[in-house]
Amino acid sequence: MEGRDLVFKRFFIFFSIVVPLLVAALVFMPKGDPTHVAPWIYTLPFFNAIINSLTAMLLVLGVVFVKSGRVQSHKISMGLAFLLGSLFLVFYVIYHGHAPATSFGGIGWVRYAYFFLLISHILLAMVVVPLVLMAVYFGVFQKIEQHRKIVRYTFPVWLYVSITGVIVYIMISPYYVH
Repeated sequence: MEGRDLVFKRFFIFFSIVVPLLVAALVFMPKGDPTHVAPWIYTLPFFNAIINSLTAMLLVLGVVFVKSGRVQSHKISMGLAFLLGSLFLVFYVIYHGHAPATSFGGIGWVRYAYFFLLISHILLAMVVVPLVLMAVYFGVFQKIEQHRKIVRYTFPVWLYVSITGVIVYIMISPYYVH
């Protein structure tokens, strides 16, 4: 393994452990008085739903581009998806670091559907972080065969996480307090 590969592998492992732990800490830590939260913080879930929607579109476009031989368009599309994913993570951390947790108020089968989507979304969001990092790394450093192998798993997981993020937001948004 090359020195650069080893450095990035260690970074992927570190980042893939630290990010879920940070998010969990932020979600479960006690929050202060919600009336002291800046109003713009409460807009972040909406913007994250938009980001997830755009990410899903860019992921599909990226696949269409690469399958049609438009490699440069593929790189741009996937670079934008990665940038949006990073922005999502920043907004998510800011929101959960300040806003109180929101409880889902649905009942019956909708409640079960919501929690199924939420739990699968959260678990796969943790899985997709290292997959995306590896896919980007292999793509940037022209390790095309490794890139192709990893994106077979990365693409469907990332697309699922992006789409379910929007669905979860739509389902819980009536219960947000601000």
